Amino acid sequence: MAVDPALAGRTFPPTDPYPVSREKILEFAHATGCAYDGGAAPATFPIVVAFAAMTGLMTDPDVGISLHRVVHGEQRFTYTRPVVAGDVLTATLTVDTLRQIGGADILGTRSEIADADGRPVCTAFATLVHRGEE
Repeated sequence: MAVDPALAGRTFPPTDPYPVSREKILEFAHATGCAYDGGAAPATFPIVVAFAAMTGLMTDPDVGISLHRVVHGEQRFTYTRPVVAGDVLTATLTVDTLRQIGGADILGTRSEIADADGRPVCTAFATLVHRGEE
């Protein structure tokens, strides 16, 4: 079943706060093969918070996405400032675009990642492909 086109433009509640620690950055760096010198987190670290926002979208029963039919098509980040240990981050996801092509839903999402004071840190853009029923 196709996702309702009215989903485009919808903004979801922010994720739970995610405390960034040196240990979490080291775990991420080790898991992804990135170098970490104790300064700014690796450039792709905000996916940790952005993925929580995407999971909220995909598991919302009102959205109508079957999680096992989703393919992550693209990911990119734009930064206001680097992520560092001590940050407490939240992500607020908006579905910017939704189109149906060949029986698949193509969702363009934007997750605004902010610190504990609500100041912007970065924006994570993702394209999710929700395959239709066989």
